[in-house]
Amino acid sequence: MPEGPAREATSPDLSETTQSEAREHIRRAAMRPVLETPRWWWPAVVVLGAVVVLGVVAWAVQLADGLGVAGYNDQGFWGVYEADLVAFIGVSYGGAVVSAILRLTKATWRAPLTRIAEATALVTLPIGMLFIVPHLGNPQRIWELVWPPYWNLSSPILWDFFAVSTYLLATAVFFYLPLIADLPVAAARLAGRPGVRARCCRLLYRALGGSGQVSVSQRRLIEGSIGLVAIMVIPMAVSVHSVLSFAFASSSRPGYSETIFPVYFVVAALYSGIALVIVVVAGARRLFHLEAFIHPRHFVRLGFLLVAFGAVYLYLTFTEYLIDGYSGTAGLAAWVAQDLTGRYWVPFWFYFVAAGVAPLLVMAVRRTRTATGVVTASGLVVVALWVKRLVIVIPPATEPLVRSPLSAGGVLAGNWGAYHFTWVPISITLAATAAIPLLLLILFRFVPILPIAEMEELESFEEELTEAVEITAAAGQPGVAGPVGRPLIPPASACAPVALPPTAAARPGGLGPPGLGDLSGGGKGWDAAFGWPR
Repeated sequence: MPEGPAREATSPDLSETTQSEAREHIRRAAMRPVLETPRWWWPAVVVLGAVVVLGVVAWAVQLADGLGVAGYNDQGFWGVYEADLVAFIGVSYGGAVVSAILRLTKATWRAPLTRIAEATALVTLPIGMLFIVPHLGNPQRIWELVWPPYWNLSSPILWDFFAVSTYLLATAVFFYLPLIADLPVAAARLAGRPGVRARCCRLLYRALGGSGQVSVSQRRLIEGSIGLVAIMVIPMAVSVHSVLSFAFASSSRPGYSETIFPVYFVVAALYSGIALVIVVVAGARRLFHLEAFIHPRHFVRLGFLLVAFGAVYLYLTFTEYLIDGYSGTAGLAAWVAQDLTGRYWVPFWFYFVAAGVAPLLVMAVRRTRTATGVVTASGLVVVALWVKRLVIVIPPATEPLVRSPLSAGGVLAGNWGAYHFTWVPISITLAATAAIPLLLLILFRFVPILPIAEMEELESFEEELTEAVEITAAAGQPGVAGPVGRPLIPPASACAPVALPPTAAARPGGLGPPGLGDLSGGGKGWDAAFGWPR
């Protein structure tokens, strides 16, 4: 007889111990990049910083000698900078939109990924915007974008600048709001630590999150604000890259004046952005030892999202080339022939295989549908989509607008221009690429890499469900097994009142997790399902 009550009295303590250990494990992993300096960190920062400095030197050379040193000429007036502008701004959308979609769909597996995805969006968008400066040639012209007397309201470049700037503000807010609840925990971890960086971090946390703990009402307000921003981010991303495509589509050049470009650019941005998020998450998982929280199934699920956008982008590519080539119009047919079988066939078919076919095959075959396969396919997509931007930009810019009907080999008929890569744009492109991991390494030296409050809430959710299933199993009633060893909500019959432990019976809301209510229907119900613990 004494064994039963004794077991009931000790089980809640064990559950509390388990929750406490899980909470400590989450906080330790989230603060590891802030509190610890791996041996590889400084060498990586030095190497990446050197590449960025090389890009600054190359830009200084371009300022002194003009755009000619970057390979630009009268017959090739657009080239790598325009492709970089589209590509880098495009990949920034993936992080914010992926996080927004997963938050709005209430995907519980999103928690370890959201902070990394939002940070990726935050650092890549300003880098993409900076390509406006080398694109202009003379940096003094930047005032025409920010100073009202110079505004040309009929220019799509101006409206694109407005759209991207607004999206940058929304991305910063989207990154900051979930961080508020984590700052008091981070400040407590740094309490008493000596050093300039620890002092700077504490000042930063106090400035951004206040000096006290976040109350329950404040957390609910933050959650509501995050939901509103998540709703706003998706249409903003669509509008921003649509406006960016107008700079091409509103021209009269064959290959640029495409009505499909707004949709084409948006899908390409999301496709390459999701691929970059997968690559960054894989790197963070490996470098900061987050294997306990970021599992291979996370990559597989992101892989399905990746190939969904990949299939749409492949269809849009087929549609564009089919219509332009089938029309037989001289200008349209000429650049289609140059892409498929002419001077640009190598980059085009590289894109087609690496970003069009390879990801679909990886996700279609069970043996390759793994974390390694998804990360490899994502790396190919990031590179191939940048090459595809070159294929979009360079051929129409080098195509002659005046043609001779004399012969295919006439002076004017074959007078195609050419854009030649030089070390200047290559160095600037590599510098922008190196700046992404460099800024992420620096950013996560000051903020937690995992969303602590969100993960602790979901961990509490799973602990409560596990406890409910164990209670019903002890009562001899069937439970419902969940995927990957995770229990699901037990059936209604299994949630009937049984002999509960005193703490479980006294908890407001019955068997449900904090804020969820009684799973059997006796509590507040699903209307409070997504609130914070009361």
